[in-house]
Amino acid sequence: MYPNLYYAVKDWFNVEINAFKIFYTFGIFVALAFIIGAIILSKELKRKEKQGLLLPREETITVGKPINLIDVLINGFIGFIFGYKLFGAFLASRNEGIDLQEYIFSIQGSIIGGLILSALLIFLKYREKNKQKLSKPEERIIRIWPHDRVGDIIVLALIFGILGAKLFDNFENWDRFIKNPIANLFSPSGLTFYGGLICAAVTIAIYVVKKGINVWHMADSIAPALMIAYAIGRIGCQVSGDGDWGIYNSAYTSDVPGHVIEASPTDFEKKLNENASYFLEGRVRDQDSSISIVTDRKANSLEKVPHKSFKGPSFLPNWLFAYTYPHNVNEDGVLIPGCEGKYCRTLPQPVFPTPLYEIAMGGILFLILWAIRKKIHAPGIISAIYLVFTGLERFFIEKIRVNTTYTIFGLHPTQAEIISLLLILTGIVIFLLKRKRS
Repeated sequence: MYPNLYYAVKDWFNVEINAFKIFYTFGIFVALAFIIGAIILSKELKRKEKQGLLLPREETITVGKPINLIDVLINGFIGFIFGYKLFGAFLASRNEGIDLQEYIFSIQGSIIGGLILSALLIFLKYREKNKQKLSKPEERIIRIWPHDRVGDIIVLALIFGILGAKLFDNFENWDRFIKNPIANLFSPSGLTFYGGLICAAVTIAIYVVKKGINVWHMADSIAPALMIAYAIGRIGCQVSGDGDWGIYNSAYTSDVPGHVIEASPTDFEKKLNENASYFLEGRVRDQDSSISIVTDRKANSLEKVPHKSFKGPSFLPNWLFAYTYPHNVNEDGVLIPGCEGKYCRTLPQPVFPTPLYEIAMGGILFLILWAIRKKIHAPGIISAIYLVFTGLERFFIEKIRVNTTYTIFGLHPTQAEIISLLLILTGIVIFLLKRKRS
């Protein structure tokens, strides 16, 4: 696992650059997912514009105005926040004992760094406005095509996606949220994909309607972008080991921390008993005899520890079916012998590497959507297929994942399973209605 870029560069090139510690691999892949999604969305919108399915909108703007107080305040504020955190994190990265994730989400930072970047952004904005300044500002009518609004859409998706993901995660883990609301709201961990999807979708739909863009053609354009972005985001989960893994695979065990082998019939029970405090209390005893709380995944008894037994074909590597996530970013598990510093833990028992499966499924479903998009002309059909695809993918992956369950008519579904079923049903209804109308 590579919790941040520092460890990746160190492993690949045997070079240590402390400044790279501020670039967490999960964040890098999330950013990459937004970039790739924006490229795919822009490409699809341009295709629909050439077909005449999406039209531009004329808007009146005023050009030639000098910089005003609002421009100064906005650019100054944004510059200060980024400078305050980035410069502060860069300086803090030299301290081996500091947790940069906690630092970034704390109130700590560099005032000097904030002032420098704030001044720089104000200067750049001033120079830009000065170049465009006219002796007398004038109004102009411009045409704005839907693909010109991709930047706005991505920003809305980012802001409301993260907000929705945090809200749904805290709803799902209400007991944990009640204990410390502020810490859970601003914690860097704990994001629910469907929460982000729903909140971002509602916000973007409102924006699209206000801008006079056909909602169904926009939704059809977004669907493939969403699918590939999801797959890329899951790469970040796998590479960083962010805790988004599945239940234990009792067909395998680890003979030494971090190493996976096939298990005998009694190995799983032995592993549970050897690490009972981990599975029941989330605690482990380290080599110096100190007690560390390393996980919040706890069972009421060893018999209730979630697991399934599945042994993969012998010609495939074990890590496709069971993995212990050594050096995971959550620092979950037992200590790895000989490892020093941060991120020196690995799970005591292998789990299903569910992010790998979602990467593969997301990639395949994206290719299917991309292949059929030109063959389906009725608006809304691609969106309906996407809803069914994403619902089915998540519903089945939930069978080997650990999540909070609810009791409904004697059933015990997870939040994701409930939303998955609703998405599947919604997709089927949209498909039938749109197909009938077309």
